[in-house]
Amino acid sequence: MNEALRRAMAKAHLTDRELAERCGVDAKTVGRWITQTGRVPHARHRWAVAEAVGEDEGLLWPTAAKTAIKVGPDREIAEVFPYRSAVPASLWRTLITRAERELTFAGYTNYFLWLEQARFGTALRRKAERGCKVRFLVGEPDSELTQSRERDENVPLTLSTRIRVTLAEVEKLKGSVDARFSDGHAYLSVFRFDDDMIVTPLLTHSVGHDAPTLHLRRHQNDGIFDRFASHIEELWTRGRPVWRESDGTT
Repeated sequence: MNEALRRAMAKAHLTDRELAERCGVDAKTVGRWITQTGRVPHARHRWAVAEAVGEDEGLLWPTAAKTAIKVGPDREIAEVFPYRSAVPASLWRTLITRAERELTFAGYTNYFLWLEQARFGTALRRKAERGCKVRFLVGEPDSELTQSRERDENVPLTLSTRIRVTLAEVEKLKGSVDARFSDGHAYLSVFRFDDDMIVTPLLTHSVGHDAPTLHLRRHQNDGIFDRFASHIEELWTRGRPVWRESDGTT
């Protein structure tokens, strides 16, 4: 029996059925996670359970953590998804919740975050109040590059519209978050949460949710994590502030 999971569920006051609903599985599946020795859920379900009960995944399924240990340059690759839309919402929530020092959202629009994360703006404001640095790097809605990408995407909800929605939401957080325009990440989205990162390289004629996605976790100096982090810092340095300092307008 998985005593760690059973105790965590009891502490969180969650029944099998309630946990199953949060993870998108059948209650009988949760029962097997508890009672069958060596039963390890898929990674996306482990993340959902860990977030639901407020415990670290490694404490609930230590064998899975040991199996996931890698050596060499690829040890910073925690997980791979064929599409960004396949990344569990629970993973995004967990990474945002656990971050204490830095939250950097360098997607060209960042629009999907406001749709998929409940009370996203409130969460960011609270993070900022606790000393976490919160930044947004977005594309310029009227730039030639944005218009070109809109023609490539050819979807009803245009790229410039999605950017403007994000700018309107970020405007509500002015004073808590910082935001800059950039075109250097038009085909590469990077989202940093302290020492975790979600990286999405965009493919030709595809929108962000269809792009392959990597979950990275920092383990070494000048590794793949640091390379992407340096890329974003360079773009931030070159970026143009969204708000003019003189009057605070966009």
